[in-house]
Amino acid sequence: MLRIGFIGAGTVGTALAVLLGSRGYNFVGASRRSRGGSGSKSGLVHNFHLLNSNQEVADVSDIVFITTPDDVIPEIVEQVHWRARQSVVHCSGADSTNILEPARNAGAMVGGFHPLQTFAGVKEAIENIPGSTFAIEAEEPLKTTLKEMAVALDGNSIELKAEDKVAYHAAAVFACNYLVTLVKLATDLWQTFSIPSEQATKALLPLIRGTLHNIETIGIPNCLTGPIARGDTGTIDKHLKTLEEKTPELLSSYKELGRQTVPVALAKGKIDKKQARELEAMLSI
Repeated sequence: MLRIGFIGAGTVGTALAVLLGSRGYNFVGASRRSRGGSGSKSGLVHNFHLLNSNQEVADVSDIVFITTPDDVIPEIVEQVHWRARQSVVHCSGADSTNILEPARNAGAMVGGFHPLQTFAGVKEAIENIPGSTFAIEAEEPLKTTLKEMAVALDGNSIELKAEDKVAYHAAAVFACNYLVTLVKLATDLWQTFSIPSEQATKALLPLIRGTLHNIETIGIPNCLTGPIARGDTGTIDKHLKTLEEKTPELLSSYKELGRQTVPVALAKGKIDKKQARELEAMLSI
């Protein structure tokens, strides 16, 4: 059975180690900068075996996952002595396998295995990773091994080339990180009528869940609702005037998102090209 080790036992490394170990993979241990941290002390992870060094992980593993912050991966790859026919895999979303070149030069197979998921903490990562899509960059036979791991985690996989990685990761930022920002902007607006952000978030969550449900079941563009989808220029005009008066710092964001939404509304077929031009003109001023 393949022995799997992790260099970097933070949120992602800990969650993947625990999950793969629970799905029948032979997790032999992980290294981290210090022996403290959420993975080993939170009580969420039992029998999580910590090794003394990155080199020890490499020495006892057939597949080494590097799950450190992206910026330190090149340094780690340079420092560790790899061996032929070993596999070295990073979990960066934006970086290609080119950063693993020292391992490749030593005769190891290299790959990328990125779970398309959000990692707020170890508990959340363990709960959220199963069923995710995994972006894989690797050559055979490692590619097949990583695809099998994705299946073991109840997930799907997509294959990426080196030149695809940054665009792929930027898309994830739009869908995940900037969703948080959008909700923050919405709760800021609620504070203009004296509703605190915590209460505003609680009120907005059913709307967000409904939107996600519609995206999943109806799809884009048909799931789009709201004034732009209806071509309701009167409502848009009211929004612009109120934002300019109460929260002028949000006006440019509203306009830019609106301009990006007009083509979606046009594709849905509920507005025509004339209405689309009128909306674009309002949102471009």
